[in-house]
Amino acid sequence: MKEKQLEPATVENAEEILRKYDKESNYRTNLQKWAWVVSILAITFTLFQLYTSFRGAYVSLIQGAIHLAGGLSLIYILYPLKRSMLKKAGVPWYDGVLALLALTVNFYIVFEYERLTSNQVQILGYSDVDIIVATLGVLLVLEATRRAVGLPIVIIAGAALLYGLFGQHFPVAQFRHAGFDFERLMTLMFFNTEAIFGTPIRISSTFIFLFLFFGVMLTKTGIGQFFNDLAFGATGRMTGGTAKAAVTASGLQGMVTGSSVANTVSSGSFTIPMMKRAGFKPEFSAAAEASASTGGQIMPPIMGAAAFIMASNTAIPYQEIILIAIIPALLYFSGVFMGTHFEAKKQGIHGLPKEQLPSLNGILKRLDLLAPLAAIIIMLYLGFSPTRAALFGIGAAFFVSLFRKDTRMGIRDIIDTLEQGARIALPVIAACATAGIIAGIVTTTGLGGKIAGGIIDLAGGVFLLVLFFTMIACILLGMGLPTTANYVVTASMAAPALMAFDNVPLIAAHFFVFYFGIVADITPPVCLAAYAGAGIARANPMKAGANAFKLAIAAFIIPYAFMYNPVLLLVDANVLDIAIALGTALLGMAAVSAAMMNYFVTTTNIVERIFLFIAGVALIFPGLLSIAGLIVVLVIVGIQLLRKRGKDEKQATA
Repeated sequence: MKEKQLEPATVENAEEILRKYDKESNYRTNLQKWAWVVSILAITFTLFQLYTSFRGAYVSLIQGAIHLAGGLSLIYILYPLKRSMLKKAGVPWYDGVLALLALTVNFYIVFEYERLTSNQVQILGYSDVDIIVATLGVLLVLEATRRAVGLPIVIIAGAALLYGLFGQHFPVAQFRHAGFDFERLMTLMFFNTEAIFGTPIRISSTFIFLFLFFGVMLTKTGIGQFFNDLAFGATGRMTGGTAKAAVTASGLQGMVTGSSVANTVSSGSFTIPMMKRAGFKPEFSAAAEASASTGGQIMPPIMGAAAFIMASNTAIPYQEIILIAIIPALLYFSGVFMGTHFEAKKQGIHGLPKEQLPSLNGILKRLDLLAPLAAIIIMLYLGFSPTRAALFGIGAAFFVSLFRKDTRMGIRDIIDTLEQGARIALPVIAACATAGIIAGIVTTTGLGGKIAGGIIDLAGGVFLLVLFFTMIACILLGMGLPTTANYVVTASMAAPALMAFDNVPLIAAHFFVFYFGIVADITPPVCLAAYAGAGIARANPMKAGANAFKLAIAAFIIPYAFMYNPVLLLVDANVLDIAIALGTALLGMAAVSAAMMNYFVTTTNIVERIFLFIAGVALIFPGLLSIAGLIVVLVIVGIQLLRKRGKDEKQATA
């Protein structure tokens, strides 16, 4: 008998919500005759990426140029000039011209590579045609990014270009530089590997694309659905089981999708209605889904696309990055999980009945569907490159799908998967290219060091204030930039301020800006993941945002914790140090979550909430603070147990 699987609830407005809050989803659906063009371009693009993964990538500039050519041309066909044009059928002629131009300027690099990288250019300079091509290339990147990602990142890139041109006139003397002439700036941006074709695009054209394609494979083969069933089978019967299962499932799904908003809508269309039916308030249901979906980007073994760029920036192998990320991710999801538990206890919400959940026997029969993830982890820790690991994961996903009729892929499914693989990468490609412009300006003008110095001066050299100002900068940037671009910018501008302190490990500084770039999606007032969840839950968006902030409070504390206690990032740590740091941090997260949700052993009063929060934060930090925090938590537990016993006895005698 076929195992019954949990099916997503039907949410009529899910697609519209995704388009409203996720700029990346505002693509044309009624392409008419252009559908064939998109299919051919997308499939060719994906096959090129898979081919170069097998045989080895071309030199960085050529690989990046072909990658960007495919990405930009598809963006101009799929993403309209403005959102109001989405419902129009077909593709306007000018978008076809722009797509052709995008192919032309990028393949110009491929065909002229030898000359563009030769001493001839160094001696004679670039030709007029070179300058025109470079200028068009920069403009095409910015417009494609505006369409597929949004205006904020384009504004920042535009400001960076103006700074590159007119830096000698900057009003603050500390930030002035000699400035570039227009021709030099355009060719610098488009013809070398320091800007558009810098680290972000280099990583996108190799590692990132493959892992995005891996996520598509999991969805197309139905393995993603198994994540939901596994989560509900493991946690569905617990107190507040629907919310806990949503947190678990979204963490599993999010680690391969890399988009907070998209994961909130796709998973939330199934989990949010279930949480509401169980008794959770709409705003809390939306918040639980948004918090978990956002946390997926920090969840090993895949994490978000920015993790690959971090590996390149820090020269720390990706295998080590995902190992370092384990404890922070565990603390984050523990905080969200505990928050849902305390809310369920406060509301008296129980788990789902056994008959509504996937059976243990059915789940065990499908455990082989975890083979793709296992393949990636094993390959990475055997020392293979992320590229090889991703290829094995993709192969494993296809292989295990063959054993069941409901997961087996036919020819049509394979073609759709190849096309979808290209489509899902488009916003990432655009964001990486534009982030490269910003990073290129920061590097070539020395702006990163100047900003780092400015942050330190503003903070008066006080480490805690430097952390605070860096956090604010990351969150503000994160409200307008996707995670990958946010990390590229903050790693160039803000991380150097942290690394100016001798006691700060390189990886801690980069994880700090990485974390705070992510949590912008659940930080009011601009918390798009929470707003998307609220649309599905039909809840007040600001209330959903406030609840998401409370549930995900761990994300705002953990980065400070590992800056003061790098043991949490496995820096210079032994097993005993790690065990103690993890144990106290988990207890601290429980106390902080209890304070935020207004429930511990029983309902808390205002004094208990204040002391629980302070004690929880103290437990996360090392030394005497942890001991003091533990004592306070134990005292509050004792007080609450006595109060709860008194209430129970009073009810028993009533």
